[in-house]
Amino acid sequence: MKFSTASLATAAAVLATVNASSKLRSTNVRRYLSYEKVAGYAPGSQVTDHCAIDRDQAAIEAELAKKTPEAFENALRIYNEGGNSKSYAQVTLTTPLSTFIGAGTAILGRNAEGNEVAGKAYEDYQAGTSVIKVQYATTDIQEAYVQCQVGALTEADRNLSGCFAEQGDLTIDGKEYSYTYIPSNDNLNGRTIAGFSTGARDKMRVGCKGCPYEDFLYFYDYYGSDTYAHDWVTAAFAGDKTTFRNGNADFSQYGMDGKEQIIKKGTAYLNIFMYVIREFEDALDDCERGCINCNDDPVHAWDEGVCFYTGSIEGQDGAGDGSLLHQLADKRCADYKTCGVDGTDLEGMARLNYELFDLFALGNFQLQSGNCPAARDTTKRVAQKMYIPMIQGSIRYAYKMDKLQGGEKEAAEGAAFAAAVLPRIHAASPEAAQTIYNNLRVGASSTDSAAVKSAFESVYPALGITCAEMGGLWNEAEKSYYSGMEPCQDVSTRETETVVKNNNTLAIALGCTFGALFAVAAAFILYIRKREKRGEMTFETWKTAEQSAAKGMN
Repeated sequence: MKFSTASLATAAAVLATVNASSKLRSTNVRRYLSYEKVAGYAPGSQVTDHCAIDRDQAAIEAELAKKTPEAFENALRIYNEGGNSKSYAQVTLTTPLSTFIGAGTAILGRNAEGNEVAGKAYEDYQAGTSVIKVQYATTDIQEAYVQCQVGALTEADRNLSGCFAEQGDLTIDGKEYSYTYIPSNDNLNGRTIAGFSTGARDKMRVGCKGCPYEDFLYFYDYYGSDTYAHDWVTAAFAGDKTTFRNGNADFSQYGMDGKEQIIKKGTAYLNIFMYVIREFEDALDDCERGCINCNDDPVHAWDEGVCFYTGSIEGQDGAGDGSLLHQLADKRCADYKTCGVDGTDLEGMARLNYELFDLFALGNFQLQSGNCPAARDTTKRVAQKMYIPMIQGSIRYAYKMDKLQGGEKEAAEGAAFAAAVLPRIHAASPEAAQTIYNNLRVGASSTDSAAVKSAFESVYPALGITCAEMGGLWNEAEKSYYSGMEPCQDVSTRETETVVKNNNTLAIALGCTFGALFAVAAAFILYIRKREKRGEMTFETWKTAEQSAAKGMN
């Protein structure tokens, strides 16, 4: 099937812009393009395909909610194989490649309806290769970022309209090659939620420029596994025990209600959570200090981090009902009365998200301008704040188990939230972490919510977060905080209140003293006035008498 020179040129141009992530340093045009916002954040690169990872999370949750063995198997396949991000076709060429083809080389084919489909070489291929992967081109429009979504998705969720036809010709580097493949089996995905954890060792601990990344090291040291997130999720699917250094869980104690919560929270708050931080750290690794025109790669990595935090379902304004960390913050703010710009509302976007997105924008600018040290400080502040919803969730479900007769579902939710933050707590205080684990672990015989809350609060200063940021667990029915779940007080707040109290005490004491003196003075004046009226000697009469005597002596 022939393609015109114009078609090939157009395909190459499209790939050079919309798939610039593989060769960002080759052009600075990207910086001046306008991309769709991600919940209000303005990315400096195309990341629609990255944002779409939340569609895998949503698909997993949809299957888990069915609570059948078959649906759980579907969820496991989606977790491992994906379906919505970094889609590619694995095709078999009738005639092997006649020459070397580099990753990113433009490739054109057609779909079942005969319409052109653009793609690029997934990786380098040597001459003589017969089986190649062709990654589908993506667009700047999130709603239509790619039109081939297959992978492990169920039949109802698949989209093959933009996939290559079952057989035909591909134009590769100006030469045509006939191919065959099975669209329903051979359209796969190069980005999966499982992959965020299975590849963690080389991307976060030993194989990166800035390795080991600080936050990842908390989790590695605590769990003793590079793949702790994957281990947690797969053990839950299998109903097995984990074999961690600390924080173990026996998922055989849960039925489908508990496993659903363990899995869906594990994939989002263990796998994806750490990969968000990884992308920000990766941006710092590539940041070139003081260089204005050479930080495209770091900006792209930063944009990816924002996408993995937010997802695509949130929309351009962040008002959507997503499935990732942005949505979690919005859910928890309604429980802790920390929604809105001022953090005093029960609905709307979380104050935490307002603050994080300010930091996201700041970090983007710092990277673009080559202010790498400032970008590192911003990244640290982002990571600190990202733990807040995990702590809020842990305390909330501890209270539900302790005071509100929570069942398996609530117990599992508490265990999952705790697992997502225990390593960070342990780094600050092993004792506090042990208290939290003992009360929220899978199979805990009882839960003391006050002890859990106190243990968390004991490490807030070490975590760089405040009581004001956390808020208190709100009881909307009573229009007040649950008893014992009120917001704690930060040290600075307590010191201020102590100073005010002391000042007030001093003011009262001084007021009483001066008041008493005034009363004595008033009483004395009245006494003198009475003596004057009776003609008795007063200070003035004594003075007059003394003056008269003095004159007489003269």
